[in-house]
Amino acid sequence: MQKRTAALSLTLAVSALIPAALPAQAQSDSSGYYATKTPYAPQENPRSYQHAPKGFVPVFTENVSRHGSRAASDSEDGDLILALWDTARSEGQLTRTGEQFGGETKALLAAMDKIGYGQLSGRGVREIQDTAARLEKRLPGLFKQIAADSEQINVTNSGKDRAVDSGNLFAEALAENDPALAPLITPARTDADLLYFHKSAGGAEYRDYVDNDERLAATLDGITDQPASHTAARNVLKKIFKPAFVRRISAGEFDSIGTEVEAAQAVYALYSIAPAMADEGDWNMKRYIAPRDAKWFAYLSDAEDFYEKGPGFNDSDITYKMANVLLDDFFTKIDAKRNGTSNAGAELRFTHAEEIIPLAALMGLPGSTKPVSEAKPYTYADNPWRGESVASMATNIQWDLFRKGNKYLVRMLYNEKQTAFKKGCAPVAKGSYFYEVDELKQCLGRTAS
Repeated sequence: MQKRTAALSLTLAVSALIPAALPAQAQSDSSGYYATKTPYAPQENPRSYQHAPKGFVPVFTENVSRHGSRAASDSEDGDLILALWDTARSEGQLTRTGEQFGGETKALLAAMDKIGYGQLSGRGVREIQDTAARLEKRLPGLFKQIAADSEQINVTNSGKDRAVDSGNLFAEALAENDPALAPLITPARTDADLLYFHKSAGGAEYRDYVDNDERLAATLDGITDQPASHTAARNVLKKIFKPAFVRRISAGEFDSIGTEVEAAQAVYALYSIAPAMADEGDWNMKRYIAPRDAKWFAYLSDAEDFYEKGPGFNDSDITYKMANVLLDDFFTKIDAKRNGTSNAGAELRFTHAEEIIPLAALMGLPGSTKPVSEAKPYTYADNPWRGESVASMATNIQWDLFRKGNKYLVRMLYNEKQTAFKKGCAPVAKGSYFYEVDELKQCLGRTAS
């Protein structure tokens, strides 16, 4: 905990010296095949947002956000590939490029260990702070009214360090931009049932599916053990190891450490986490994996998330029905605002990809609308689901509530982009992004009040 606190203090200090937001850099990262490790970038300029229908003003906002960019969860991938690297080095089996790989990997692991595995990086701190600043800038009238009426700004987190820190950073950024909001921010609350539901009581059936479902296991094994995976793996390993050593890996000589696919996936894991650690070092992991191979391993990563957390099989909702608790909470908070039983002007929630991905599938958000059959597995060629767009680092879903007299409308932003609710939800006018609350309840399977 002491390491985490010190590292967070350091990244906060560093971020104060960095100009707010690096959208061009973050946007360029979205084409690097980093899957759900892709750093955050807002997806629309607010200047292009539709105006609310005449007379409607914002009275409430709520969101759910993934934590910001972070270090890897542990050193497992680095340890695996470094064990092979050490053996190859001792036998003179490294390529010229491979000779650099060990030192760079060790430096990246050391940087992640310094801030704490799984903890926010400097980039992650900035992502969250900048998102908060943009939220306040988008809704100046709302936050002015929150301050004038002394309404609460509530923050809830999953209880995991990176989500706790993200929520605190978000709230602190709001207060820094408008000190009048500081006394209105309530102490952060932890609710694992709401924001870590895949590991809570409500996720028991889901966990059994992930651990024991034979169809899931066979599908993922079939996707991973394709000839293309082995070809891509050898392409990656040949950048680091000499051909003879790669052949020994492929032949299974080092299976106790990892197969050729597992070894290449470890390289990809380091490659995909490096952009999140950009503030902590100048990493050039792209030299170890060609774009075509990065794309393939991103696909393997996405396939696992698609079947375990996303739309999954078309005859089952096991991967996303547990997200109903979170969608219910969105409506509960809106109802409380409409009914005058809540003094909150904003509800801010901070969670993880394991919650964002199922929620996106449950709501039918763009890219999360197409499950697959057992006979026709998920591929990039015929399915739009991509981890980088569904649940990048700091991905957020926001609902803004607008009022005119006793009428209320909701607008949704997905990664700060105006987003229509799923097919079957009718906006107030054709092409509008504004919806009546009761219409949303009906089309999203809730009882209209």
